[in-house]
Amino acid sequence: MKVLLSIRPEFVEKIISGEKKFEYRRRIFKAEVESVIMYVSSPLKAVIGEFIVEDILMENLNILWNLTKKYSGIDETFFWNYFHGKEKGYAIKIGKLRLYRKKLDLKKYFGILPPQSYVYI
Repeated sequence: MKVLLSIRPEFVEKIISGEKKFEYRRRIFKAEVESVIMYVSSPLKAVIGEFIVEDILMENLNILWNLTKKYSGIDETFFWNYFHGKEKGYAIKIGKLRLYRKKLDLKKYFGILPPQSYVYI
């Protein structure tokens, strides 16, 4: 199964460069997901590619940060602010990345509006 994630442009750039190999989430999918379709949020507002889900880590936040910080693509303050109020968090390990030849309009190609977090495709 595939899932479409809304990801901020600065994080997508870091995923493409290889600086970011973990995508953090406060909540995770209920179904088994093999790949993630990347929707780049405003101002681009387009689907640009997808990546294989290599693994999904669910850990206490201290452990999660220590396991993923080298390839987090964010600083520690951002991490703690993002997970504020949570004891555990999720990190999707980004596997093989495939960028599409052209940007896809979400409504036109998928018939949906941008999800707050994710949507199954």
